[in-house]
Amino acid sequence: SDFAFPPPDSSIESLTHSLSRKAFQENRRKIIIYSYLRLINRETLSQGSGCGMAKSKNNIKKQSYISVPSQIINTLSSSSLQSLLLSPKKSSKGSKAKLFKNPIFWFFSLFLFGFLGMLKMGFNLDPLVPFSPNPCSIPQQESSISNGYTNSQLYIVPKSENNGDRDEQQSEFWKQPDGLGYRPCLDFSAEYRKSSVDVVKDRTKYLMVVVSGGMNQQRNQIVDAVVIARILGAALVVPILQVNVIWGDESEFSDIFDLDHFKRVLANDVRIVSSLPSTHLMSRPVEEKRTPLNVLPQWIRAHYLRRLRREGVLLLRGLDSRLSRDLPSDFQKLRCKVAFHALRFAPRILELGNKLTERMQSKGPYLALHLRMEKDVWVRTGCLPGLSHEYDEIINNERKMRPELLTSKSNMSYHDRKLAGLCPLNVLEVTRLLKALGAPKNAIIYWAGGNPFGGKEALLPLTREFPHFYNKEDLALPGELEPFANKASFMAAIDYVVSENSDAFMPSHGGNMGRAIQGHRAYAGHKKYITPNKRHMLPYFLNYSLPEAEFNRIIIDLHHDSLGQPELRTSKAGRDVTKYPVPECMCNDSRTHSLL
Repeated sequence: SDFAFPPPDSSIESLTHSLSRKAFQENRRKIIIYSYLRLINRETLSQGSGCGMAKSKNNIKKQSYISVPSQIINTLSSSSLQSLLLSPKKSSKGSKAKLFKNPIFWFFSLFLFGFLGMLKMGFNLDPLVPFSPNPCSIPQQESSISNGYTNSQLYIVPKSENNGDRDEQQSEFWKQPDGLGYRPCLDFSAEYRKSSVDVVKDRTKYLMVVVSGGMNQQRNQIVDAVVIARILGAALVVPILQVNVIWGDESEFSDIFDLDHFKRVLANDVRIVSSLPSTHLMSRPVEEKRTPLNVLPQWIRAHYLRRLRREGVLLLRGLDSRLSRDLPSDFQKLRCKVAFHALRFAPRILELGNKLTERMQSKGPYLALHLRMEKDVWVRTGCLPGLSHEYDEIINNERKMRPELLTSKSNMSYHDRKLAGLCPLNVLEVTRLLKALGAPKNAIIYWAGGNPFGGKEALLPLTREFPHFYNKEDLALPGELEPFANKASFMAAIDYVVSENSDAFMPSHGGNMGRAIQGHRAYAGHKKYITPNKRHMLPYFLNYSLPEAEFNRIIIDLHHDSLGQPELRTSKAGRDVTKYPVPECMCNDSRTHSLL
């Protein structure tokens, strides 16, 4: 009871020598506690003296010792030594209850936790760790060491150089091409605008057209029908969509397209009427079924205008590729105006298409793939799906039974077609191409197109490599697609909307949809559009000894200029302005002209 702790700079030896044996026996517990506290203090000081200095390479902790006289050691029992390693015994239950009932205890506890909370916010201390076990540690994320931990013991996954390269390549995949500042500009000439007054006032000449094929093929013919009506100075009766013999779709123009919008946008170019007026109902239309390919405006006027003035009504069928792609500038601008402005999908198609687009965008940037892998595609192109020998035999037998389905170059073998780039990419080639171009494994992909030959199992090589793979059936809620069931044109229109809004687009083969979307994405500012360079890349696909890294480098080089960059339509004869809208429909100077 009369023992007092000496000053901190006193040694244990001086303390024990100044005490009698009896006094030591009476106060040995206090002396033991004091010795233990000095041990902790010296250990802390030993660590603190190294703050800011370089640590040893082996990172071994140093230990500190104190010397204790033998009389102290001899007088301590084993139980006393053990007590140094164990926590002191708890007080009785009564004292514990009394402590917790003390309001000073609770006030002090709240103050302590509040103080520690302020320290954490101010100094970013580790969660649930009031004080770091290492007094020198500073929680910095950058100071990670070889085992992946920082000084504050927070786990940080080290980013290797290879991971960095891969991330850079993946982000490069979503990079948009340089549009060179091109923007839509449809400046019609003064002569065109002057003649428009007489064209829209005319009530004597009417053009009727019947468009055939799939939705995108019909779309192209509607564009040409408007231009032909303008060339003849006639009013255009709303085009009739021929019932498709393959899909049996009986949709009308107003089911697929917004008719009121179509009329309103073209009001200053061509008069659009829903039906023939009563004055022309009894007229026998002049029907022309054999319009040659790629005709010019002069040919159209020379062959149709006189009969149209006499009869009042001209009926044209089969307009696919009849009108020349090399037209005067005003007619090229009109084609762009029809394709990119007037032909807007019907409201209910746009509504559902935009909903599916939003669901895709909520997952992240996405690629739209137009896969041409239907059975009729393999038959018509003279190509093979490459799934297995059995599937290839089915296609060969179908082609032998119906040779009329083969659409081009019937004298070429399958191998020659393949090397010439005339065949659709099969699922293995699409997968390898995307990987070579740097598509990340977690890429979100929208699949547009009909059911592939072989079913969804035919897509397994692609879905194994890119598991985030969706089509409209996957994205639609129950009942959303029911109004469009068995209507191929509706389904194609929905695919068109989601594909047009994608961050990148790639077709496995050419075709009307691919060409239409290429032009639409170019007109929207040259959004990324990957054109597979099939003719040049397929020999490398067949070279199985080529290392993967070298193969990827070659594929990237081959597609360096095939990612949707601006291309002049006039650089090659016969290019469609609705696919290559530069330079007639887009300009890259500071003047960006409004259409309406």
